[in-house]
Amino acid sequence: MVGFAYAISNNRKAINWRPIFWGIGLQIIFAILILHLEFGQIFFSGCDRAINWLLSCADTGTDFVLRSLVTHTIDPSVKNLAFRAIPTIIFFSSFMAILYHLRIMGFIISMISMIMQKTMKTSGAETLSTAANIFLGQTEAPLVVRPFVKEMTQSELMVVMTGGFATIAGGVMAIYVSLLKDQVPGIAGHLLAASVMSAPAALAISKIIIPETETPTTSATDHITIERVDQNVLEAASRGATDGMKLTLNVIAMLIGFVALISLVNGILSLLNLSLEQLLGYFFSPFAVLMGIPFAEALQAGRLLGEKLVLTEFIAYTNLSNIMTSSNPLSQKSAVILSYALCGFSNFASVGIQLGGIGGIAPERRTDLAKIGLRAMIAGVLAANMTATIAGILYK
Repeated sequence: MVGFAYAISNNRKAINWRPIFWGIGLQIIFAILILHLEFGQIFFSGCDRAINWLLSCADTGTDFVLRSLVTHTIDPSVKNLAFRAIPTIIFFSSFMAILYHLRIMGFIISMISMIMQKTMKTSGAETLSTAANIFLGQTEAPLVVRPFVKEMTQSELMVVMTGGFATIAGGVMAIYVSLLKDQVPGIAGHLLAASVMSAPAALAISKIIIPETETPTTSATDHITIERVDQNVLEAASRGATDGMKLTLNVIAMLIGFVALISLVNGILSLLNLSLEQLLGYFFSPFAVLMGIPFAEALQAGRLLGEKLVLTEFIAYTNLSNIMTSSNPLSQKSAVILSYALCGFSNFASVGIQLGGIGGIAPERRTDLAKIGLRAMIAGVLAANMTATIAGILYK
């Protein structure tokens, strides 16, 4: 992954290897702490139980509103998606907004940011944005450093975009936990670990592809605070629920649109006795093997990796859930590796989302954002794949 990033770097001579070595080092340290040591195992299982408890709370609210619509005539997979997974976004979005208002999430993000900033010597703005991506979405995290975006260097913009591509938002994470909690034990902990591990990896890969050659506005010692946006807890909960509803509608629209497009493409490819899933599987199976997935399962895994990039991670996770409940499921190790590899917004649709979101913060930087958009997406893929590879090595 590092070699590929080096191959597409725009200035190999300018690469500062300190943030790269420390980024990969922190990624491995986080992985060992979370996945390998007894303390990490306790924390890991605790997070898993806590998130599943929160999901049960979300189910209570969902049942209250939608109970009359859930009948035995609905296909179980559709029922679980429509009446369990998707509505969970609303609750989690509201819950996360409350945590931010109480400064709990801000404290956690600041601590993670400080660790990366002190070791990797990256600027305060780019590091805080990357740390915020562990819990926030690809357009929400840059808002944390909004005053600095218009003055950011090319390398810093690359980091901000890559951080968004390499991780997923907390609200969306809840969907994938709902989809996979019965098929992949400890999935909540795995997805949380994936975002934590991918944050330093995103910084490292970014600094290889577009190394810093300018002077950032914020130095490696600057500390940036996260400001409150709500007046009280009730306002935070209300705003969070409203944002969650908007995200829910986006997910539903995306799901309907992409499933229909897949059907259209497969209808055309069927004339050649091919399918989109087959083509994606053939192209991406070598990457699956490099991450530690057995040859026998590489074609299925490659298909999911391709769906994440060409379509969205939502489609890929949904199909992973279907595969794990089929008569020919993947091994648990392969399922865990894929859970990490798919954990990121790195797809073509997200390039447009980031150009619109970050470009709205700093319209004068839209040209720069457009120039580095595809590279940042590739960097996000590489960061997530590095995380998946390390998780596969440490998986017991």
